[in-house]
Amino acid sequence: MANDTTSKGSRDAWITAAYQALIEQGVDAVRIAPLSKRLKLARTSFYWFFEDRETLLQALLDQWKKNTDALTNRADAYAETIVEAVLNVNDCWLDPRLFDAQLEFAVRSWALQSPEVAALIEAADATRMESLRQMFLRFGYDATAADVRSRTIYLVQIGYISMNTVEDVETRMRRIPQYVEAFTGKIPEPRDIDRFKSRHGLLDKGEPQ
Repeated sequence: MANDTTSKGSRDAWITAAYQALIEQGVDAVRIAPLSKRLKLARTSFYWFFEDRETLLQALLDQWKKNTDALTNRADAYAETIVEAVLNVNDCWLDPRLFDAQLEFAVRSWALQSPEVAALIEAADATRMESLRQMFLRFGYDATAADVRSRTIYLVQIGYISMNTVEDVETRMRRIPQYVEAFTGKIPEPRDIDRFKSRHGLLDKGEPQ
């Protein structure tokens, strides 16, 4: 029957298709006709789940906003030292379930043609850097040092994303201790790095748990 929801897909299916189109081709590719073709569904089925294209685009932005939530949550997470705190933040860069770098790049590209999205990016950047600044303040850094160090962490990672830098996990892991030292002025203990590796399933066999 025509009212069988399986013939219309699902809201999540439309969002997933829109996400893939945004990542692969940019926001101009997020249109109802090509998405319905991708999903092999009638165009009219779109309107069972979304009022219009703008509603679908907002769903993508809502998904992107989870990047900010993840970063601020990791910056606020319990840590005994600033080294541990910075490694908590680094969870975002190794776990795409926390921070979706592909979506971040796509939304930043979208912002180049949308003042509204550019304003969202600007607000997100401010929120993220403030959470990092507060992290440094918690560990006794003065206001200027907290500002500069938080900006350094954030702008380095956004540079990675904006330049579409390809870096395998092994290379990133080799660099993390030096990054942490550069960001904090503290040399991480081997146990700090081991705990970080362990929670990402990267501790080499034979290394202490």
